[in-house]
Amino acid sequence: MAAAIIAAWLAIHVTGIFFWHWSLSAVPLAALMVLVQTWLSTGLFIIAHDAMHGALAPGHPRLNRAIGTASLALYACLSYAALLPRHHLHHRHTGRDGDPDFHGGNPSLFGWFGQFFRNYYSHGQIVRITLVALVYTLLLGAPLGNIVIFWAVPALGAVAQLFVFGTWLPHRERDEPFADDHRAHSIRIAPVLSLLTCFHFGGYHHEHHLSPGTPWWGLPARRRADAATSRER
Repeated sequence: MAAAIIAAWLAIHVTGIFFWHWSLSAVPLAALMVLVQTWLSTGLFIIAHDAMHGALAPGHPRLNRAIGTASLALYACLSYAALLPRHHLHHRHTGRDGDPDFHGGNPSLFGWFGQFFRNYYSHGQIVRITLVALVYTLLLGAPLGNIVIFWAVPALGAVAQLFVFGTWLPHRERDEPFADDHRAHSIRIAPVLSLLTCFHFGGYHHEHHLSPGTPWWGLPARRRADAATSRER
């Protein structure tokens, strides 16, 4: 499944950046491609996330690291080595001081997003993106506008998806108390919306914290298994 997501992302990325020719009639298809690419970009991050927990290739840490590194590089030139310890800090100190995903005292949507962005995006990433864009334009002849539309816009859209559905909604405090020390809610949305919004990391976020080694596609089954176990008690 990870291979299919990566292959689909690469197909749109290469086609859009290097072979897309603009016309008025091409705009609707381009818009659809950007929407799909945004979802696939979120998928690249989720693949790397599963790799961080060893869930992508259980028992094969080097393969997890290799695929995770490649996925984050494709997505937005992010560093797997830098994000790995930060994500494990999130699980160790969820929703409190020491959690890099925590709002740091400003729980508003935009205040929390600012904290999230500062913790996960760096000047080094901007340099790497710039270098790739220069290679694409100066050496490979890609139009700068195509790079913006088919790489930058989907990557930014994926940031919004990952933050809103994978961090803010699951971890913000609300009238309903957290179920346990994991301090995570599962968003109450239909399974298909859970898949489309954040590869089940919104609709099944609490299940993920209960079982970090379960891959994204296994989270619905994990909930069903937990419910069956509870009924048997």
